Order: sequence, then structure tokens, then C-alpha cells
Amino acid sequence: MLCVSLLIVSLDGTVLNVALPTLVRKLHASSSDLQWIVDAYVVLFAGLMLVSGSLADRIGRKRVFLSGLVAFAACSTWAAFSGSVGELIAARASMGIGAALIMPSTVAIITNTFTDARERQRAIGLWGATSGAGIALGPIVGGVLLAHFWWGSVFLVNVPIAAIGFVFAVALVPDSRNPSAQRPDVAGSLLSIAGLGLLLCAIIEAPVHGWSSTLVLATGFGAVAILVAFVLRERTSVSPMLNLRFFRQRSFSAAVTSIALVMFGMLGALFVLTQFLQFQLGYTPLQAGVRILPAAGAIVLVAPLSSELVRALGTKLTVTTGLLSATAGLWLISGATVTTSYGGIVAGLALVGIGAGLVIPPATASVMGSLPREHTGVGGATNGTFLQVGGALGVAVVGSLLSSRYQDRLTSALAPHHLPPALEQAAQGTLGSALAVAHHVGGTIGTLIARAAHAAFISGMDLGLLTTAVVALAAALIAFATLPGGKPTRRRHHQAPETTAAPRPRH
Repeated sequence: MLCVSLLIVSLDGTVLNVALPTLVRKLHASSSDLQWIVDAYVVLFAGLMLVSGSLADRIGRKRVFLSGLVAFAACSTWAAFSGSVGELIAARASMGIGAALIMPSTVAIITNTFTDARERQRAIGLWGATSGAGIALGPIVGGVLLAHFWWGSVFLVNVPIAAIGFVFAVALVPDSRNPSAQRPDVAGSLLSIAGLGLLLCAIIEAPVHGWSSTLVLATGFGAVAILVAFVLRERTSVSPMLNLRFFRQRSFSAAVTSIALVMFGMLGALFVLTQFLQFQLGYTPLQAGVRILPAAGAIVLVAPLSSELVRALGTKLTVTTGLLSATAGLWLISGATVTTSYGGIVAGLALVGIGAGLVIPPATASVMGSLPREHTGVGGATNGTFLQVGGALGVAVVGSLLSSRYQDRLTSALAPHHLPPALEQAAQGTLGSALAVAHHVGGTIGTLIARAAHAAFISGMDLGLLTTAVVALAAALIAFATLPGGKPTRRRHHQAPETTAAPRPRH
């Protein structure tokens, strides 16, 4: 039941991807609007996860988990019936609050339930498979819903699942807490939200205002200043939201870095590939979602088996192998051209899925196994925060690289033909907008706009994916150099006094 609840949280990070072209048509969303619709969810999700993990340790992991399910269901309903881009962005952000309460509680409850290292590795393997599968299955689920219902259904589907999860969790999930947990660091949480939000804002808005514009530079410098203030506060606070001493352990710091960077590549790739499949190859949302299946299937198959590979090779080699697999997949897809068919990217999708399946469970187990039992809530929150921040930065960076290259190439291609400014500006929004303009204009000019837009989009997509491949390769080198070597030993989790509510008797 914990994994089912986690599924809707992780699925919601990508279920919207196949609906992005629909939002271009229905809500007239621009490229930066699309990035904000995806990333608004992550800003509050990642920004509040650490404080919610601390709160779970303090007042009880089950209570926080149940509160998250209620909040997530309510905000999903709001998102489903949003009537504008602005309202949808606000609703997506509010959904991040519920998600932040759910995710760290699930891994903390699992870690406290399975105290034996081998059992915990298997359980976290299933947890990682669920998390990764949700991310990769999102486009498929979204495609099925869009084939039969309106775009709001991709959010409304969360409500009955959350309700079922709540009922079963009340009866079956044991509660636990750390009676000596410190007060949640609200100020630190606000700094992290502000810093991450401004950083994403600078990256996403750069193609619109220019990378050297005063607005973008000021926002970027402001983000860096706030994040530095966050780090300084956490170093000096008596009850820090993020205990920086954890990062002195290589099994912790290298693992969360690996998770962040593999998610950077995976979510950045999914953001552009769902548009490639629909706008470039002409698939429907459902057809596009099904064609993401090689990545989803690879995660579902590989993640549960990763614990066996860890026992045979150790965490260092398992995670490094996964990151190299993701690198190879992203590099293969980055060679796409305007004539590339689905067959040209399917191997790359599978390799990226295998990579994520090999990285997420072992790295998560490394994070949780390196911490005392009383800090599992904060540990799970830190793990989830790095996962979400990595994915958010992937969408922001890849989306901005795509937008910048797309606008630059399209402007150069159309300049000799002196199109009316209104048409040229509309075409520069997204590939979908350009194709709509081309269809409206028709004739030779319409064909010219469509060809130029396709070529510009592919050029931007390749640049973004090549960047993710470089990041994944750097992550592989970091993991190999810094993760502790050797095979895990069969040991029990660090023990510390905890208050654990007895599970209710089964009738």
C-alpha cells in the first residue's frame, strides 16, 4: 500500500508530459508555460520534503503520510478543473505539498519496518521500482486517459487511488516516530523553496528574456545568494532541516548525487521526447505513451533485481553501471535527425530505463543504510529531495536549451522570407504552435514554416539530450570515484530508541 501511494506521487511528475501538446492547443500554453506546469509541482515538493521528513520523525510517520494523501487528493481535484495556465500552475504547485508529505514517510516507514540489511535492500528495491515505474509509466497512463477523457483526467485519477490508500494505510501501516526529534526548521524550508524557485525561474525564463538579460541575471544571482544563506543556516542551526554532517559519509553524499543526476537525464529526456513523438512523428497521446514503454518496462524489470547485483558486485559498480547505461541511451537518442523514426530511439529508451533501475534502488538503500534509525524520516526526505531537484533541473535545463536553439534556428531560417511579425512570433512559441501556424497559412509558406520548425526542434532536442548524456557520464565518474567499494554485509540497521505504535490486530 505504501508503494501504491508512492506510485501516484512519482507518476504525477510525468503523467502530464503527453498532455503538454494538448495544453498548447487548449490553454494556449507557451514553451515556458509548459516548463512551469511541470516544474511548479517539484518546487514545493522538493522544497518542503526535508521539513516534512523532520515533521514525520517528530509527530509520527503514519500521521504525516495520511495527511499527505488527503492534501494530494484535494489539490489533484483543483488541478483537474483548472481553467487557465496560471490556475493550473498554482494547482500543480499545491499538489507538491501533498507529495512532500507522502514520499519521505513511505521510505522511512519501510526502513523502520525492515531492520535487516538484506530484507531492507529488497524492500527498497521494490520501493525504487515503484518510484521509477511511476515516472516512466506516467506518459502511458496519461495517454490512455487522454484517449477517452479530457486533459483534467490525468489529475482526477489520483483521487480514488489516494482514497483507497488512506483506508488501507489506517488499518495496516504501523506508526513510528523519534521522541527526541527536533523542531522542524521552517525558516530553512522557506529558504530552500525560494532558492530553488528562483533558480528554476532564471533557467526557464532565459530563452524568453535572454540569458544575459538583467532579469535573468538578477534572478540567478538572487537564487545563488539564497541557497548560500540556506547552507549557512543549516551549518549553524541547532535543529537544521538538512544535517550537513550526513554528507561527510561517502555512502550518503555520492548516492544522493547519483540519484539527482540520473533523474536530471531521465526527466529532461522525457520532457522533450513526448513532444518529439507527438509533434515530430505524429503519434496521438496514447500512442506516444505506449512508445515510452521500453523505458518503463526496463525500470520495472531491473529495479527489483538490482539488489542481487549489489550483492554480487557492490553498490559502487552497480550504480556506475547504471549511470553508464543511461549515458549510452541518452547519447544514442541525441543523434536523432528529422528523418529519425521511432525505431531509431527505442534502444536508447531501454538503456535509460535500465540505467534508472540500476541506480535508484541501490543508491536509496545506501542513503538509508548510512543513517541512524531515528533519522530515517529526514534521510528519506533528503533522498527524495535530490531525486526531485535533479528531475526539475533536467526539465528546466533541457527545456531552456531546446527553446533557445529552436528560436535561434527558426528565426535564422525564416529571416530571408520576411514573414509577418505576428506569424513569426507565434511560430517561435513551440513546435506545436509553429505547425498550427503552418497549417493556417498553407501553401508554400506553410510548408516552409513546418520544415524549418521541425529542423529547429530536432536541433534543440539533440542539444538538450547531449547535455544530459554528458551529465550522466560525469555522474558515473563521480560514483565510481566516491562510492564506497566492496559488497554489503548482512547487518542490522543502526538502532536507537524509537516510539512505535503497535499495529492494529487483524480480524
